[in-house]
Parts: sequence; structure tokens; C-alpha cells
Amino acid sequence: MTFEMSKPSAIPGSGEPATPAARRPRWNKVPEVTAYFWIIKVLCTTVGETAADLLNEKAGLGLTGVSVLMSALLAVVLVVQFRTRTYRAGVYWLAVALISVVGTLISDNLTDNMGVPLETSTTVFAVFLAVVFAVWYRRERTLSIHHIDTTSRESFYWLAVLFTFALGTAAGDLVSERMDLGYWLSAVLFAAAIAAVAVAHFALGLNAVWSFWIAYVLTRPLGASIGDYLSQPTGDGGVGLGTVVTSALFLTVILALVVYLAVTRKDVTDPEQAARYAA
Repeated sequence: MTFEMSKPSAIPGSGEPATPAARRPRWNKVPEVTAYFWIIKVLCTTVGETAADLLNEKAGLGLTGVSVLMSALLAVVLVVQFRTRTYRAGVYWLAVALISVVGTLISDNLTDNMGVPLETSTTVFAVFLAVVFAVWYRRERTLSIHHIDTTSRESFYWLAVLFTFALGTAAGDLVSERMDLGYWLSAVLFAAAIAAVAVAHFALGLNAVWSFWIAYVLTRPLGASIGDYLSQPTGDGGVGLGTVVTSALFLTVILALVVYLAVTRKDVTDPEQAARYAA
């Protein structure tokens, strides 16, 4: 994709050409994919797992109550996200953290409250995600995350993110139950799968867009396995930190990294960068 620019006109008194506002390159609404991105993403998925368990079990809200509460909070934050004109680290990562909880709860509700087999929910979420990508590409002719610069593209982006969390939850639970590896070995398995995707991309030329989204799905069960390993009792194969301590620990690290990125803007893609990606 390239930015389509109309013929410039002069800015009075400046001696420089002007580009009509509707045709100016727009800022990307999501962060550049850096090491910080993947670190915070995994931390958010871990919080999604432990926070959902914390609210469900310790706060006594139950799956339904937690689902309603977190969905309402997510809706509010997404309204703020859509109303921002550029990428804002705090708003964006708060939305990711909340959507990680909601995606987890969607899968858990289907499994625990409705008795839907994990094989079925995993398949259904995979199909839904594929449909989102197909419609997104048909409408926009790109799935690039370097060009989330319109309301339409941002809508597809967040819908895809939601289904990646739901799919990652269902698929991760399915693998963990069927293979009975335990939390630590499950984390190693999913980390190895992500490493394989990276090798396929950098060494074998796997498409960057698909590499990103495959890794994005896999980070969900990776983060969940890490969260369960740290929070669950030692008798169940965990470290025994509990959901409160684990959630607080990871939220602290997330907050520190997000503040750092908000100040340094190391993960901001400006319009000129986006144009180079499209070239």
C-alpha cells in the first residue's frame, strides 16, 4: 500500500506546498513490533489468565459476573482507543490487557458454563479468525499492522486480537489437557513453537504478516502457562505465588515498560516510516 497524495497547493505565506488534510499520511494506531512489544504482550496474556482466575475465584463474581464487568471495561477503553488520533501506549496496552481477560473468559464460559468441548471451541475460534482476516483483506487489500490508520482497519485489528486470545486460550487448554505436560513443559513447548515461527520467517522467508499473527496466537498459551506455573500451588505443579501476587508482579512490570515507551516513544511508527514499509 502507498499513500495516495493529491496535487499539493501552496500554503499562504510559507512558500511550501500543502497537502490537503484528508490526503495527509495518517499515524499508525498500534505500536511498532519490537522486543518491547512481545515482552509486554506475553506479560498481558499472563495477567489475562491470572486476573480472570482471581476475579472468578477470589472475588466471588463467577464467570458470568466477571465476563460482564470486564466486557464493559473493555468497551469503555476501546471507545477511548478509537477516539485517539495516534498511538498512545497507555491506552493501547490497557486495551490489550483487558481484551486478554475477555478472550480468556469467552473460552472459559464456553467450556465451563456451556460444556462445549475444547476441540469444538478451538475449531470455531480458528474459523472466526480466518473469516476476520479474509474480510479484512478483501476490504482493505492489506493485513499489515503498519497501516492501522483508519476506523475500518482498527476495527478489524481489534476483532482479530480478540479471537487470537480466545483461540489461544482454547488451543492452549486443549494441548495442556491432551498432552498432560504440566505448566513448565507447556511453556517450553509454546516458546519452542514461537521460535520455530521466527526461524521460518527470518531464515525460510515465511510471510511477515502470517508470522506475526501465528506468533501472536501462540503467545497466549505461553503467557497462560507461565502465569499458571507461578500462581498455582506447588502440589499442582506450580510455584505457589498465588493469583494476587502473580497479577500484581506482572502488572507492575507492564506499567513500568508502558511508561518507558510512552516517554521514549521507541515503538511509534510515524507516517514516513509507514510509507517506507509500503514501498
